[in-house]
Amino acid sequence: MKYVKFGTNESQASEIILGLMRISSMNAGEVEYLVDSALAQGINFLDTADCYANGYCETLLGEVLQKRPDLRQKVLIQSKCGIRVDPDFVWYDFSKEHILNSVDGILSRLKTDHLDSLLLHRPDALMEADEIAEAFNRLHEQGKVLNFGVSNQNPMMMEKLRRSVSFPLAANQIQLSCAFSPTITSGFTVNMYWDGAVMRDGGILEYCQMNDIAVQSWSSLQYGFFDGVFIGSDKYPELNSVLNRIAAEKNVSATAVALAWILRYPAKMQAVIGTTRVDRVVEAAKASDIELSRKEWYEIYIKAGNRLP
Repeated sequence: MKYVKFGTNESQASEIILGLMRISSMNAGEVEYLVDSALAQGINFLDTADCYANGYCETLLGEVLQKRPDLRQKVLIQSKCGIRVDPDFVWYDFSKEHILNSVDGILSRLKTDHLDSLLLHRPDALMEADEIAEAFNRLHEQGKVLNFGVSNQNPMMMEKLRRSVSFPLAANQIQLSCAFSPTITSGFTVNMYWDGAVMRDGGILEYCQMNDIAVQSWSSLQYGFFDGVFIGSDKYPELNSVLNRIAAEKNVSATAVALAWILRYPAKMQAVIGTTRVDRVVEAAKASDIELSRKEWYEIYIKAGNRLP
């Protein structure tokens, strides 16, 4: 497992992140086994959010940490706040009061005294950078959060925050996979009439690379917006063919090759996996040890249905 220097304290964070969005159907013993299995593969970064199963995913992890306090020193824990799930509808809230209250709730459920990383979840159009800065300052001074970042934000949103927030942003979590790569396609087709030339993200990858911000991919094995997993899907026969061929050549799984494609981008990359199966965690961890050639990387991109000018 390879590691990136994460945040102001430059913690060694695994390139593969264990996402805990789907653990609500598990019990604490199963979650403990999943975390232990990830650690055995060198995966030391756990990702969750206060809106996952209305906080129950954090509660489950908290039960594990309470039973196994030794685990807290072995893992980096990241959570996210800002999505409010109300009975009437879902909305976004980056107000100072909500951020502070959210973190207190997160820490209480996790049975821990601090987060290694807090991300602002989907962008709040009404966010006020100075107010967010006040919340971040207080949380950092209280020792409740060590590093701060964002999720699904474009460069202008991040720049807006950076003008007020005194802490460098540690990460931006975005949707990215070899079957969902508009952030990459727009770079290939600059100043062209192809649909792919439309820059929908404002240059997230380039911005994060220039500012030493970790890019964390979510839905790393999916296509569309939660439309499904492309591994083994009959919707992507050519992509699966090349993934399987490279996997056989490197004696790994197609999953590992698909994740290695993400990690191959020359920035501070991390890939989030959301599986609850230990065998798939073991498969995914091998992605960090794979070095795709340029030709292999481009072949995967093209076989996913993309074209180059």
